[in-house]
This record gives sequence, C-alpha cells and structure tokens, in this order.
Amino acid sequence: SAFINGYDDKTALNAPEQQQHSALTMAEEDDARIRILQSLRGKICEAKNLGSVSGPNRQKDLCTFCTISLDQEEVFRTKVFDKSVSPFYGEDFYFEIPRPFQCLSFYVYAKGVFQRDLPVGKVSIRKDDLCKYSGKENWFSLQPVDPNSEVQGKVHLEMRLNEVITENGSTGQQLLVRIIECKDLPLISGQNCDPYATVSLVGPARSDQKKTKVKKKTSNPQFEETFFFEVTRSSSYSKKDFKVEEEDIEKLEIKVDLWNNENLAQDVFLGEMRVPVKILKDDHMHKAWYLLQPKGNGSKSKSEDLGSLRLKLTYIEDTVLPSACYTSICNLLLKSPDVKPISASAAHILGDICRERHEAVLPTVRLLLYHNRFVPFVSAVAALELENTQEANTIFRGNSLATRCIDDMMKIVGKSYLAVTLKPVIDEICESNKMCEIDPIKLKEGDNVEVNKENLQVYVQKVFSSITQSSSNCPPLMCDVFRSLRHLACKRFAGDPHVQYSAVSSFVFLRFFAVAVLSPHSFQLRSHHPDPEISRTLTLISKTIQTLGSWGSLSKKLSSFKESYMYDFYRSFQEEKYIEKVKKFLDEISSNVNKESSGLEDAVVLKEGEVQKRTETKRKIVKKHFKKRWLLLTTRELSYHKCKGKEALCTIDVKTIRAVEKLDESAFNRKNMFQVVHNEKPLYVQAGNCVEASEWLEILGQVSRCNEGRLATFHPSNYTNGAWQCCKSQSTNGPGCKPCTTTMLANLQLDIDCDREAERIFSLLSSNEAKLQNMEDACASMAVYQGPQREQEEYSKFTIQEPKETFQTLKQLRNVMEELQRQHNSRNNITAQYGSLDNPIVGKTC
Repeated sequence: SAFINGYDDKTALNAPEQQQHSALTMAEEDDARIRILQSLRGKICEAKNLGSVSGPNRQKDLCTFCTISLDQEEVFRTKVFDKSVSPFYGEDFYFEIPRPFQCLSFYVYAKGVFQRDLPVGKVSIRKDDLCKYSGKENWFSLQPVDPNSEVQGKVHLEMRLNEVITENGSTGQQLLVRIIECKDLPLISGQNCDPYATVSLVGPARSDQKKTKVKKKTSNPQFEETFFFEVTRSSSYSKKDFKVEEEDIEKLEIKVDLWNNENLAQDVFLGEMRVPVKILKDDHMHKAWYLLQPKGNGSKSKSEDLGSLRLKLTYIEDTVLPSACYTSICNLLLKSPDVKPISASAAHILGDICRERHEAVLPTVRLLLYHNRFVPFVSAVAALELENTQEANTIFRGNSLATRCIDDMMKIVGKSYLAVTLKPVIDEICESNKMCEIDPIKLKEGDNVEVNKENLQVYVQKVFSSITQSSSNCPPLMCDVFRSLRHLACKRFAGDPHVQYSAVSSFVFLRFFAVAVLSPHSFQLRSHHPDPEISRTLTLISKTIQTLGSWGSLSKKLSSFKESYMYDFYRSFQEEKYIEKVKKFLDEISSNVNKESSGLEDAVVLKEGEVQKRTETKRKIVKKHFKKRWLLLTTRELSYHKCKGKEALCTIDVKTIRAVEKLDESAFNRKNMFQVVHNEKPLYVQAGNCVEASEWLEILGQVSRCNEGRLATFHPSNYTNGAWQCCKSQSTNGPGCKPCTTTMLANLQLDIDCDREAERIFSLLSSNEAKLQNMEDACASMAVYQGPQREQEEYSKFTIQEPKETFQTLKQLRNVMEELQRQHNSRNNITAQYGSLDNPIVGKTC
C-alpha cells in the first residue's frame, strides 16, 4: 500500500507495476469481504431470592422483568413476572449481534407503578469470558447497579512530551494531551447525549484539570482539543541534559472523564480512562484508542445479597471468508446423499462426531436445503434408521440424526406455514385466557370443571380444524419429505396398514404442531413465554392434539392414557370423523397428488414492532416530527399504525421499495436509523436498538431485493436547507453519493447464508479433530482385521458400515480442513493493531 500511495495518477504505472497494483487491490478487496459474524442464543431461566429494592415496593409484591444489554444498549426484554422473589422467566432469545461490544449484561428490574422501574441487580459478562459459560446453564449472583459502573464507548487520545524554554531561559518539558474524538457513547433517556471531556494530570500534589467544549446531541463527538501540562519540577529546568525525573513520571497519569451535560441537573458520568505518563519514557509520542472504564476502575464495596439468576448462553463468533474459500468443503458435504452407504458420507460423519448433535445438524440442514439436496439425504438416513427399527409403533420416536434433520427442516421451511395455521387461534387463546383446568387436584376454589372442560373442548376443536384444513398451505418440500417417509415405512413394515400414517404423524403432529402449541414463543408465534395459566391450557391442548394425531394411525385406546382425569375429555373426541379427518390430512400432505395453489394465500407477517418514524415532507424537518408508530411488514406490504392492532396510517407495497439503507447518525442526531426509499417518498425510521435496526434492514432488503427499479446509489443523510447533508448536492432527484448495499440472500423464507453455515461446519470439524482421528483409526483397524470385531468403547459411538469408504471420506475431510485452515491463517496475520479503533486498549476491568 505504501507503494501505491506514492502515485496520484495510476495510469503512470508501467506493466509490472500495474500487475502488482492489481494484485494488491484484489487482495484488499478480498480481505474486505471477510465478515466477523456474532450471534447469541440462550435462555433467561429463573431468578432466586431476589433482594429488596429501594423505593415503596414491598418485597412480597415484587413484580420483576429481565433485560439484556450490549454494553448499555438494551436489546431484549422479558415480560413482567408478577409477585415473586423467585420468578421463573423461561424466556428463550436469539439475535445476531451487529456491532462490536465489550460487555453483555442481564438486568433484573422491579416494575414501578407510578415511578420509573427500579434495578434489583445485574449480571455482567465481558465478551472475552463468554466462552467459559457457552452451551451450559449457570447460576450467577446479582451485582448492584451503580450508575458509575454503567459505561460504554471509546476515546481516541494522543500524548506527547515537548521540550520548552521557560521564562528564565531554562529548558524543560511539558505534556501535550490531545482529545481527538469518541465513539459509541451511550444514549441518555433514549436520546443522543451532550458530551464533554475533562482531562486531568493526576499525581502527588497535582490538581490540574482542563475541560473540552460540549458537543450537542451526538454519541460520536469530534473534540480535536489540545491541553498542556507541566510534568517536571522547576528545580530540574536548569539541568543541561533534561530527562523526566523517575520519581515524577512513575507517579503521574492522565485521567480523562466523559460526561453528559445536563444543564440544570447534575451531569451524568459516561466513563473514564487512565494512561500512565511513564508510557512516554521510551517513546515521546503515544496515540491510541482506549475503552472507557467504570469510575475508580470498577472498585466495588461489599454489598448485600441481591439474589441470583440462572442463564443458559451460547455465544458464537464466526470469521466468514470469501465464498470461493468454501467451495471444497461445500462440495464434499453436498455429495453426501450420493455416498453409499450414507453413514460414510461427510454429513453423516459430522453428525456422528459432534457431542451435541444439534450443533452439527442445523448448519448441515441449511446447506442441504439451500442447494436442494435435503430430500435425498434425509431419505437415506431415514432408511438407515428404519433398518434398525424392530417395532412399527416405535417408528421415528428417538432423537436420531434423521429426526433431528427433519425437525430443523420443519422449523426453517414451515415457519410461515405455522404462522398462517396456528397464530390466529393461539392469539385468541392467549388473549381471551379462559379457564381450562380439568385436573381435580389443580382446580381452584370456585372453579367449575364442566365450564373449564367446555372451554378446553372449544379451543381443541379450533386448533384441530386449523391443522386438518391446512394441507394446501403445507410447503412442497415438507410434502416431499413426508411422501418419502411414507414410502420407506410401508416398504420396511409391509404388513402394517397404519405405519404409512404413523411415519408422517410422528413428525407433523408430535414434533411440529403439538410442540408449537406447547411453546409458541419458541416458534415466533408469540413474543413472550405465556403466563402459567395460559401455559397450562396450551399444555392440555397440545396433549390432546398429539393424541388426535395418533388415533388416525395407531387407533390408540383410552386405557393407554396416563392421566385418569383426561379419560372423559378424550372420549368426547373418540369419533370416527376425527380419525377420518386426520387420515385425510395425512394423505393430502404425503401423497403424489399435486395441490394447486389458489393464489390467494394470506399475507404472512415477517416482522413487526414499535419504532420512531419520520417521513420526508415539504416542511422543515424537526425533532417533534418523529412519532411512535407500530411498523408491520408482511410478504405483501409495509405499513405503520398509531399502535398495534389499529388501522394502517400508511401502506407501502413491498414491490415499490427501491432501497433500504442505514442513515447516518448526523442526519437527525439519532442512532439506529434506516430509510425505506419507495416510489412516493422516503420513510425515515429509528429502531429501538442496534439489533432491531439490523433485523429490519435485513428483512426489508430481502423482501425487496428483486424489485424493478432498485436504486444503485443512495444518500446516507437527509435533504434539508436546499441540499443533501452528506454530499451537498442540491438535486433532490439526482443519483445518491454512496453505493447501495447488495442483499446476499435470495430465498426470503429460508434465510440461509451458505458461507456462514460452511464456516460453522468447519469450526465444528476443527473442534472435534480428535474424534475424527479416532474414527479414522477405527476404520483402519476394521479394514485390516478380518476377524470378529472387538471395537474399543469409543469406536462403538460411530456408525461404520463400510470402513474403506468411510476412511476415504475422512481423508477428504482432513484435506479440505487443512486447506481452509491455511486460508484462515493467511488472513489472521493481518490483525488490528492493539490501540486501533478495531482493537482498543482495555484498562482495568470491572
């Protein structure tokens, strides 16, 4: 790059130089395509023995909820749990993390009635420590929430020692400190802050402090202010060869504090950083980025027991290389359905060696789905499982590779199918909240069991009808899988007339619809885990649906039911019409008959939520024009409403969307903003946090990526005072000044990033390299030794039908892993320098 920078006119390069320039440019572009993708999955399970909070709330009436924050930005919130000091939250969460962060924090709040919510305590985990807890449930003690410890952001600082001449002519040195800028300061009450910095030289008998100007409404202030401090005693000025005295420099440090200017109220502390002056002993100039730290470097006083929180966390960070790097590993995995036997294939081996099989299954399923290779693969592994199934009534009941693959496929492919089929009736059940308890032991005083039974029966009828009348909406790929399962089951148990139904019902009823009814929040049918009473109702409905789904295939008898109190309730459904409806439904979703779509399918809700919105008008843009609105995106249109459930105030056909892009913070002095450019005018939207903004950008980009008239360029700021703020162009309709983002994902419903899935598979193979070696040793042993197999205990965990074929696949896997590792190593050499914006210096941790 130094060579290139020496030339302003690239055409002046000769042929060899042009080749070198081209190679360097391609390498830079290649590295620019490397993506660091972070995701967090887990569960806020429960709290225990929550401590009291300051305020009028009485402990026995404590209503609490939890939040998740990246640094100080809230990105997830549970519902409020009523009146318990040991609440069970049971809230699953998953989100992509769209930006760098230092700390992941979980807060427990007591819900305020007439005042703000009060913090009970928090659990803070630094990013570097997340791997310690990944994939496991852990209890964490709650720590006090101290405003002085709630910090985020970075400071760019320069320090220099200058030689000076004093008034009496002697030589001395002074310390120059330049505050250049800050990045990612927190929002204050949801708005950008008014930050300023104080700079102090701290040491024995020192109290020098300087202050920058206040920067208005920004989380990325540009200060560019320089301050000077004397760092030596006056007695040393007369020395001919001046050096900073050891006793001075060892004890001095520069302290920078960031504050939010509150005008009439007390200023709010945003964070601090400290740099020892002795860092300049060897180099008289130091320039670096620093992370802000809590006040006093996080010193804590002993506090009372605030309770504990049980969490399950899985943090994943993938370094995704350019697509060409994954060609070999993808080809090997996509060849899996053709390998005979299937147990010798790369995809099957991956499932065999992973301790947590679901970790390997999901990326494999996604990759096979994207390339239309899923059906032949799952048919082969299902056939292998059926070979080892002895009884027809136990078909596909275990947690095998085949069942895991089909489970994950249904969750991916059947997301819209579930929403159309179940969401309306689930919403009705949750919002009407009628009593449905029929267990005599659990009945409360005053409950009428007959009324409850009638309520439950009505709900079951609605859910059952929604399912059995939904065959025309069943995704074709699910139908292809069910048809294959039906054929394989009939072939394996030719004498059983019911097996053709049980092979399908064990998935579509037991593992799909019944599970979604039982846990609607896990399938995005509800935003939160249901209340205990509603959860109990859904449990009873789910049990009934499971049984109804099995009757058509197994003719299950009432005597086999475990709960005696359910006997009379189930008996009301023991009619031939229910069995026939189940059979008809199973026939329709697994037969060779092609179903014609009516073309009038309901619009599927893709995303919705509360935002702040502002549309471009002829009037001057001011803050008050941002209003809370409910934004709703379906497969057909984008609309906003005054609040959820109200009539649309504005509707935009998704086919008219021409661009969806981020908006610079400077446009409106607001974070997490994006714009939707459509045929009429741009819609400016502020999401609640960085995760929400990223999700809106991704889903809107996907749904509009194939639209006619898509823009090639856009303006990252707004048009005001007769010009675009970003480029000062005065043309309202001219081309933008920045290229539009290209949306990679072609299939909106599948939502699959193949490069990321391939990288995930590579990571899993690498972390299980020892097991791959064990499997290779087992294959070698079995192929050479022709007598009775006496496998080592660890070998018995692997499925090795053909050792030579399996050994060959293992060698191919090792080769593609080594090549991909070389690709990673060649790029890992270019790491961000410690102290850079991407790798800031971390002080003492809290």
